[in-house]
Amino acid sequence: GSSFACGPQGEILVQASTEAPEVLVVDLPLGRTEPLRRIWPFFRDRRVDAYGDLTRHYRDIDASPAEDSGR
Repeated sequence: GSSFACGPQGEILVQASTEAPEVLVVDLPLGRTEPLRRIWPFFRDRRVDAYGDLTRHYRDIDASPAEDSGR
């Protein structure tokens, strides 16, 4: 329930019902994607080096605490 499809700027194009099972079919505005990427460079300023533990699995964090401390 409450599934949805978004456009390239995050706007909700269509949303499923919360009351009953539903299948959504939507035409996505793919022609808008590339022009928006040029004027709104979302990935340009990302800081992959700051992701740290967000990119690790929970089991990896528990298994190697000494590894993170630089020992």
